Amino acid sequence: AANLAYVIYTSGSTGRPKGVAVVHAGIVRLVRSGGFAVLGPDEVVLHVCPVSFDVATFEIWGALLSGATLAVMPSGAPSLDELGETIARDGITTLWLTSGLFALMVNHRLEALRPVRQILAGGDVVPLPQARRVLAELPDCRLIDGYGPTENTTFTACHPIWRGLEGRDTVPIGRPIGNTGVAILDRGGEPVPVGVPGELSTGGLGLARGYLDRPDLTAERFLPDGVSGRPGERLYRTGDRARWLADGTIEFLGRLDHQVKVRGFRVELGEIESALGSHPAVTECVVVTREDRPGDRRLVAYLVPAAGLEPAPGELAGFLRQTLPEYMIPAVFVTLPKIPLSPNSKPDRAALPPPPDAMAGPRVSYVPPRTRLEERIAAVWREVLGVPRVGIHDNFFGLGGHSLLILQAVARLREETGRPLSPIEMFEYPTVAALAKRLAPEEEETVPVLAQSRDRGAARRGAVGAAGARRPRPRPVPVGAGGEGDEE
Repeated sequence: AANLAYVIYTSGSTGRPKGVAVVHAGIVRLVRSGGFAVLGPDEVVLHVCPVSFDVATFEIWGALLSGATLAVMPSGAPSLDELGETIARDGITTLWLTSGLFALMVNHRLEALRPVRQILAGGDVVPLPQARRVLAELPDCRLIDGYGPTENTTFTACHPIWRGLEGRDTVPIGRPIGNTGVAILDRGGEPVPVGVPGELSTGGLGLARGYLDRPDLTAERFLPDGVSGRPGERLYRTGDRARWLADGTIEFLGRLDHQVKVRGFRVELGEIESALGSHPAVTECVVVTREDRPGDRRLVAYLVPAAGLEPAPGELAGFLRQTLPEYMIPAVFVTLPKIPLSPNSKPDRAALPPPPDAMAGPRVSYVPPRTRLEERIAAVWREVLGVPRVGIHDNFFGLGGHSLLILQAVARLREETGRPLSPIEMFEYPTVAALAKRLAPEEEETVPVLAQSRDRGAARRGAVGAAGARRPRPRPVPVGAGGEGDEE
């Protein structure tokens, strides 16, 4: 039971990822004695998470150690339609979704979830409106909010949501699962009363061995359990703020440090700052999360360039991709003359300005849509990305697109055009022009937008005819839509 089962790497604040060493007892405790989900021969569990995401532990061994059927999702990021088709085809009864993907499925493909008996959602705060909608419209489905750090083998606390969301501002993370202990402590390591915020610490059979080859960090985060009084027991300090509620459940209140969750991934902002700061054209940098549009949390990097240099956002993103995964690449890079400082000479993150939309991604000369299909694609992108203008050469990812927004865009484009489109094709054809060419090479979809509007206007005026046909006017060139120095 104490043997090593796997090592899974999480983000590190010093720019060095740390390997969490999980033992077999933690997995057995998760799937055989957790008590938060029904697992048995009648269940079909969908394995949709990458194996580098610790929820795969629940999916795989929750099924195989319980006699359930494990259905494996084809590789690659599935679209909402593909996920719905898999649920129907394979008879999925138990499904885990990140909070963001859960919200998208409820908003756009709720009917596809109707056959599912258990939905577990987590990786970030479960959105309250979508949870309420599932309770109201999927009465036969059990919705479970799952919370837990990797260091405690996937789940620490779970909250089966049957009712009781009235009057709440958030969805609780519930109570500790089986063979798991939770303490909420003040700065002195003492338990706090009900309703008082503190740091959530956890122990029990799910606790990892520690960090691989990092005894210093292990000693810092895995402490002797001074609460239970049991000799040899340990507690892991999660760095999460939480509080006990009067009904015995736990409410998550955010992070104590600069570790954040973005689209279900745990990210140390310091790791991104360390990588970005190693670029030769960057002298100072700060990375923060911003939610300028509700539900769209994104990473924003602020930087001070070296004298005489101003690296392009596309160059910086490409540099970071050499060492960081895609979910850790900032959506926006903002250049500042200096980083604002607090009175104690530390970066004042609250004083950082909101990023202008023009700074999002590599800058390109604006070229307006030329065809009906390009205009449809641009309109969907404007809505999904929350930007005021999209040209045919703008890159979806350069404008702030990410994996969850891809799913929204694909769903909307399939509705708008009636044409098949997969998420992977958004990577292959990331500009409006390229995607339009992929979707509709035929002549019918390439009628110029301006020519159509002129024809309709002339027809209303009765001005189109063999004798009085008007000559097409030249297409107007947008003023100030580019210029020297703009990247193609």
